[in-house]
Amino acid sequence: MTQTTLKTAQTTINLPDSALTDYFRSAGDLLTEEQAILGAAIRKLMASGRPLTNKEIILRLIDEIEITDDVVRIDIIRKTLEIVVDHTLDDI
Repeated sequence: MTQTTLKTAQTTINLPDSALTDYFRSAGDLLTEEQAILGAAIRKLMASGRPLTNKEIILRLIDEIEITDDVVRIDIIRKTLEIVVDHTLDDI
């Protein structure tokens, strides 16, 4: 599996799948909020020592939906989750 890089406003993150990175890069500023949500989820995974896999990213986003009370934030997280699921391959 190859690693690709997603550069967010705060950091550069190595993602396990190039399709996801390419999608965010091609969207430009249209997905700024979703990119921030994804970046935060990935940073939390890395800080906890969890592996950076598509499955772990998806589970982290689901956890965020479950603990968030703000309906607008939930919608952004849900959209981010849809993007991740639609643009990543299954982990093998």
